[in-house]
Amino acid sequence: MPNSPAAPGLWHRLLGVLRCPLCGGPLAPPHGVPASFATLRQVKSLGCAEGHSFDVARQGYLSLLTGNTNAANADSADMVTARTLFLKAGHYAPLARALAGTVAELCPPDGTVMDAGAGTGYYLATVLDALPEAVGLGLDASKFALRKAAGAHPRAGAATWDIWKPLPVVSGAADVVINVFAPRNGPEFRRVLRPDGALVVVTPTARHLAELPASLGMLSVDAAKEDRLHRTLSGHFRQERTEIVERQVAMTDQDVRNLILMGPSAHHLSLEDVHRSVASLDTPLPVTVSFLVSVYRPH
Repeated sequence: MPNSPAAPGLWHRLLGVLRCPLCGGPLAPPHGVPASFATLRQVKSLGCAEGHSFDVARQGYLSLLTGNTNAANADSADMVTARTLFLKAGHYAPLARALAGTVAELCPPDGTVMDAGAGTGYYLATVLDALPEAVGLGLDASKFALRKAAGAHPRAGAATWDIWKPLPVVSGAADVVINVFAPRNGPEFRRVLRPDGALVVVTPTARHLAELPASLGMLSVDAAKEDRLHRTLSGHFRQERTEIVERQVAMTDQDVRNLILMGPSAHHLSLEDVHRSVASLDTPLPVTVSFLVSVYRPH
């Protein structure tokens, strides 16, 4: 993923979207720095009128979480490395393109896209490529992932945040919220969306990775996942449409290792176990990748 410098004026636009997570006030650069500063790397912090201050990491993302900025369930450095390598292989590229096409239909050309659980920014970058005047804000709990996300696209900014908490975003500021394999905070997604905005959620179907043997120790897709998704969001959203994105790909042994190590299974499997399990596979292995792209509208 390229390390793209921020487009001039990106953070001037994003400061109209973000708010202080402690008091809800507007965020601004330090005194003496013009409000139209070009990139976040030009400043060391952002703050509000109440004196709350938030550091800017040298990689260019904003640290809004205080204390431990990498929660226990957030992606580790090794998980981010594995995810970067896996995505580079292109197996999920059709999903990224389908997501981008869907968002391009829903978002104004110069709109604002928020990626809740942005990871490395892979999907947000593809979406912004389809919207040449839009800006994006990626939120994620993993500082390791955000080091990648901060440079994923010239019109994307990134900040640390726990999606389960009230979002540090102005009400009605987002034209589209995307949520790809990440926690879903229905009430907050509804609050930050414009009344005519849209939430686009990506989840795996029950056929996703079905050919991979259980001996690999990967967490299986719950057959009731889609129903649970609807129940989670139904109090704030109505489902408008869904699309299945599915294909069969040939995965090498390295692809399968990265796939295991980039996901939640990595939290409870040792590297030795992964290598031993993958070594037993006859690769390249035909594997189904299957996703549901769902569009929701606010009630």
